[in-house]
Amino acid sequence: MKRLNIFVDETGEFGFGNGASELYGVSFTFHEQDDDIMSELNKLNDRLNRIGYTNMIHMANLIMRREDYKNFNIATRKSIFNAIYQFSRRVPVKYKTIIIDKKYTDNSRILRQKLSLKINNMIKDKEKYLSKFDKIVMYYDNGQEVLGTILDSIFFRFDNFEHRVDFDHKEKRLFQVSDMLTYIDKYDYKYKNKMNFTKSEKYFFNFEEIRRILKEINKKRF
Repeated sequence: MKRLNIFVDETGEFGFGNGASELYGVSFTFHEQDDDIMSELNKLNDRLNRIGYTNMIHMANLIMRREDYKNFNIATRKSIFNAIYQFSRRVPVKYKTIIIDKKYTDNSRILRQKLSLKINNMIKDKEKYLSKFDKIVMYYDNGQEVLGTILDSIFFRFDNFEHRVDFDHKEKRLFQVSDMLTYIDKYDYKYKNKMNFTKSEKYFFNFEEIRRILKEINKKRF
C-alpha cells in the first residue's frame, strides 16, 4: 500500500489585536512511507544525545531561549538547530510553506479565506501526485482548530485521507522539520519585504546563514 505522510505546523495566529503576529504561515513536509528515513533518524537522535538534548525541538522556544532551552547558551542552541536542519537536508521529503502577510488582510475571516484558497490551490496543483497514494495521513495536532478545520475541509476530497491529531511530537521528527520551516521561511519573507526582526531573531541568525540554509531547502520544494 502506497502511503503519504504529511506533517503540518503553523506560525502566527488569526488575531489582529495589539501584539498579534504580522505574518501567518503554514509549512508542510511530505514523506512517502516507502522512502526509508530510519538511518538518518538514528543519526539525528544520536547527535542530539551527544549535545545533551533529546526532547522535541521547538524553534520559537529555541531561538528565544525559553522553557527547555533557557539554560543553553547560543552555541548549544545552534547545535540543536543544525542537527534538525541537517536531518531535513538528508531525508527524502518535499516541502511547501504558505505565508500570508496580515498587513494586506483586514480581519480573521478574510485571513481564513486567503489561507483556504492558497492551500486549496496547492492541492489542486498536486492532485495528480496525491491521487496515486492508497492512503494519505496528515499529522497536525490542531494547535489552532481553525487551521485544522480548513485542512480537513480541503483534504477530505481524498477518500483515503486520515487526520491524526494525537501523536508523539518528540518521536515525529518530521513534524519538527515543519516547525523549523515555518521559522526559516518567515525569516526569509521578513528579509525580502524589509520587515523588522525581533531581537532573538537577529541574535540567532544572520541572513547569510539563512540564505545558505534556503539554498539546500529549496531543492526539495513541492
